[in-house]
Amino acid sequence: MQDHKLKSLRQCDHWETRVDLAAAFRWAARLNFHEGVANHFSVAVNDDGTQFLMNPNQSHFSRIRASDLILVDANDPETMHRPDAPDPTAWGLHGAVHRRCPHARVALHVHSIHATVLSTLEDPRLPPIDQNCAMFFKRYAIDTEYGGLAFEEEAERCCEYLSDPDKQVLIMCHHGVMVIGKDVADAFNRLFYFERAAETYIKALWTGQPLRVLSDDVAEKTARQLETYPEQAERHFAELKAMLNETEPGYAT
Repeated sequence: MQDHKLKSLRQCDHWETRVDLAAAFRWAARLNFHEGVANHFSVAVNDDGTQFLMNPNQSHFSRIRASDLILVDANDPETMHRPDAPDPTAWGLHGAVHRRCPHARVALHVHSIHATVLSTLEDPRLPPIDQNCAMFFKRYAIDTEYGGLAFEEEAERCCEYLSDPDKQVLIMCHHGVMVIGKDVADAFNRLFYFERAAETYIKALWTGQPLRVLSDDVAEKTARQLETYPEQAERHFAELKAMLNETEPGYAT
C-alpha cells in the first residue's frame, strides 16, 4: 500500500521540482532562515514562468513535503478565492515576480538574520570584503522604499528591481531579502552564500576596525569566477538532499 501511494505521488505534476523545493524549505528551517510560519519560496513550472509552485498558507518550513506545495497562476485573479489560497503577501510578492521577471524561475524570500540586519542599515550595501561578499559584487539591488506588507501594490514596486537579469538578489530594506535563480539549486546556493556574506560583513562591523575592501577589479573577477565555477550549486544542493534522504526522507513524499 505504501509503495502504491508513493508511486501515485510521483505521478503528480512536476514531481522532481516539488522534491527540490521541499528540500529547500527543510534546509532553510535547519539553517534558521525561517520566520515561524511566514516567508515563502516559489518555482515556475511553465515556459513563461507565470505558473508556479509555492508553500501553502501558514505552514512551517520544517514540515513541508513535496505533495503539500500548491500550484498557482500569476495571471489568475481568482487565486485568493481558492479554498487553498496562499498567504496574501506570498501571493503579492511571488505573483509579481513571476509576472514581471520570466528569468526568475525560482524566488526565495526570507527574513534571515544577517541579511535582515543588513537591510536595516542606513547604508545597506554589501562591500566586497571577502570572497563570499565579492560573489555579489554589482549583482544585487536595494529597495529603500519599504511601505508596509508586500500586498499587491507594494509587491509590484519591489519586483521592478529584479527585472534586470544581472540583479539576482534584492535587499528589501526594513524587511529581508529576495533571491532568484534559474532553478532551486542555483537559488538556494545563492541564498546560502548571501546570508554567509552578510554575516561576515555584520560581524566585521562589530569589531569597529577599518574594513579592507577588495578593489572593484578583483571583486568583479572573483564574482565572474564564482559564477562559472563548475557544478558548485548543483553539487551543494545534491549533498543537502542526500542528508535529508538519510534523516528526513518524508520531505520527498
